[in-house]
Amino acid sequence: MSMTRETYIRPIGLYPAQIGNQANGVWGCLRLASGWLDFSALEIIERKALQIERRITGLSDFMELDWGRCTLSASKTYDYLQTPRARIKGLSLDKPRVMGIVNVTPDSFFDGARYTDTEAAIIHGKKLVDEGADILDVGGESTRPGSDAVPENLELDRVIPVIEGLAGQVDALISIDTRKSSVMQQAINSGVDLINDVSALTYEPDSLKLVAKANVPVILMHAQGEPKTMQNHPTYRDVVLDVFDYLESRVDACISAGIPHSRIIIDPGIGFGKTLAHNLSLLSHLSLLHGLGLPILVGASRKSFITHLTSCQTAEKRLSGSLAAACHAVSQGVQIIRVHDVLETSQALKVWQSSSQGIMDNVIAL
Repeated sequence: MSMTRETYIRPIGLYPAQIGNQANGVWGCLRLASGWLDFSALEIIERKALQIERRITGLSDFMELDWGRCTLSASKTYDYLQTPRARIKGLSLDKPRVMGIVNVTPDSFFDGARYTDTEAAIIHGKKLVDEGADILDVGGESTRPGSDAVPENLELDRVIPVIEGLAGQVDALISIDTRKSSVMQQAINSGVDLINDVSALTYEPDSLKLVAKANVPVILMHAQGEPKTMQNHPTYRDVVLDVFDYLESRVDACISAGIPHSRIIIDPGIGFGKTLAHNLSLLSHLSLLHGLGLPILVGASRKSFITHLTSCQTAEKRLSGSLAAACHAVSQGVQIIRVHDVLETSQALKVWQSSSQGIMDNVIAL
């Protein structure tokens, strides 16, 4: 059961930050999480008993007029918007980072059965690093809609040899994508750098304590329901605020268990217990999540919402939509993009960021 706050602050008026500009002078704006974007205004969202009220305010107006009326959580949120994000095992987040997917499963929705052989998965992981992956996410249990849980021993047999073949052999962090504490532990013993749990450490009761003791970063993802049934009529009062509340409650649970704020990453869980409308609402309001003061990961690669928006019918034809979603997420300040197509995504993000910066530089020069 997630807690509910009353006041939320979403940074808006986002545009590429200027190199060397401290973002608090002529532009009248602030730097978002010490990253590559500035924000010039705020949306104040208040959750009432019967309705949700929204209003927009400039930064100076917020400080002068609204600050005294805001709740403690709102004032902390305002500070978090400007706080630099902690490095992930030494990996800085001052630019967008790409997480490459290494599925060692026969039934994943896009690349199932392609890399079930250990050697093939290791070769694929190394290829993704050569193409620009900063993190490799190794998974042995599909969590696509309708999928069944995988026995612990089978999941271990799939992922541990791949992790052992990649650990220390690639210039990238390695993540284990799992819900099971025993898989987490053996993956840590085999050399993974961080945990990626679609259940936000709720699937097994001892996961919180294990991650706290292991001193590794963790990705907490929002999901409504189990993969088998999560797409059966998911409902929310307000999906954006409800996902925020859930993630905030899981962050608090982690901190209470001894996992420091600096080792937590959040993921809104695109496609996990969400309709098309829910996914689009989350994507259009991603900047709200910066209010938790944590790195944000988004995984929209090849997902079915792209089919619902376009005429493509298969995951194989969703690359263009995936690239558009990745560029949009980065334009909202998302620090980590989880993708199947590392080469194409890295290229798209580099062009997006370079051209955005170039346009702004030309304006300044004029």
